[in-house]
Amino acid sequence: MVAIALDIGATKFAAATVDSNGIPENPQRIAVPESGVWAACHELLTAVAAGQRVTSVGIGSAGPVDIAAGVSGPLNIPEWAAGFPLVESVRKLFPEAEIRFAIDGACLALAEQRLGAARGADNALCMTVSSGIGGGVISDGRVVMGRTGNAGHVGHIVVPGNEEPCACGGFGCVEAVASGKSAVRWARRQGWTGTTGVELAAAARAGTPIAVAALERAGTAIGAAVASAAALLDTDLVVIGGGFAQSGEPLWGPLRAAAAAHARLAFLRELRVTPSELTDQATLRGAAILALPGA
Repeated sequence: MVAIALDIGATKFAAATVDSNGIPENPQRIAVPESGVWAACHELLTAVAAGQRVTSVGIGSAGPVDIAAGVSGPLNIPEWAAGFPLVESVRKLFPEAEIRFAIDGACLALAEQRLGAARGADNALCMTVSSGIGGGVISDGRVVMGRTGNAGHVGHIVVPGNEEPCACGGFGCVEAVASGKSAVRWARRQGWTGTTGVELAAAARAGTPIAVAALERAGTAIGAAVASAAALLDTDLVVIGGGFAQSGEPLWGPLRAAAAAHARLAFLRELRVTPSELTDQATLRGAAILALPGA
């Protein structure tokens, strides 16, 4: 018998078996294909299960989601953007399993609260800054899910001074300005010739002017969003993880400066913005916690 954790990301899927302490073991990852998305996910889960009887599955998915309906609708996965019946599909694959499903930001918050930089915090905002931007909320010691399961979806806070169109249909969302994909897109419009957020961050650390400007723009937008969300939630801790969040000082310097410039209310004076301790495994670790009975 085995429990499985599944992380549905915008650009990759990850899955692992889960040990008795809620830690994912021997994770396997695949890139999200342009088509045949469920077939690829099915193959991944089958490989991880390796013929064992699966008794529980914890799923963390990029959003938006509809938890009651068991539907995943990541904006960055076109084939699923209108809504894919993820829980029903996993249940058909593992009919004996108990399935627990949450948005990736809630899994991130759960993992940070149990294992990471939010240990011991009763109130915190946990964010992921990667190909997209998401988040989860810890309030009065509990991870908040919200009406449909999308609480903490901070990527769609609108940041001042930006009119970038967003995949959600709006414009000026911090995800449209400051995610890794968005920063790369902006830099390329300015003449930079690289293609990935990792390359952009390396160029910024090396002092390439366009890359420096791109990360300053992204960090400033994230910092403004952090201050707004912290004021709304009355929290003094924001934890930020994800691949693009590992870009170093060219991103974090402007981020912290913008957060400090906007967080001027008395109850925000002690606001701390800190990197995740769990890097890019946070969502999978949260999904693993979900997979444990009684989590």
